[in-house]
Amino acid sequence: MTEMRELICINCPLGCGLTVTMKDGEVVKVEGNTCPKGEAYGKKEVTNPTRIVTSTVRVSGGLMPVVSVKTASDIPKEKIMDCARVLKDVKVQAPVAIGDVVLENICGTGVSIIATKNVSAA
Repeated sequence: MTEMRELICINCPLGCGLTVTMKDGEVVKVEGNTCPKGEAYGKKEVTNPTRIVTSTVRVSGGLMPVVSVKTASDIPKEKIMDCARVLKDVKVQAPVAIGDVVLENICGTGVSIIATKNVSAA
């Protein structure tokens, strides 16, 4: 059975409209991309979509009550809500530096949560 999916590529500012054709669950063609990144994005998005997660976690003893964090790399899209639930209960001690690992192996993905801002101790 042939299936077609329409996507907007998010790999660069061009935002190419992609048409991904699949047959029996396999990608057979990606059209509409102006660069190779678009083809790779289209294939991945229909077979194994992933995302970078950004959020905040609470800080104890800091000049700011929270610190921004993100996943060190992309995680499976279906794990985003699980990740958000875990991060809701995370609290770190100040000081926090950009790049500090806040939590390792979020939701069994093998990906760490890292700080994206500095927070000094109060």
